[in-house]
Amino acid sequence: MARRKPWEVDDELWAVIEPLLPRVERRTRHPGRRRHPDRLVFQGILFVLHT
Repeated sequence: MARRKPWEVDDELWAVIEPLLPRVERRTRHPGRRRHPDRLVFQGILFVLHT
């Protein structure tokens, strides 16, 4: 069985963290670049902190 990496966020942890994040509506005029998914950004932060 493969071991999970410490920075990978499982569904159980994400269910706790997701309600704490603010919802950001995309502007209709001058929307700019699309946001990265919050879960991937959080995993990236954990990766940097771990390494």
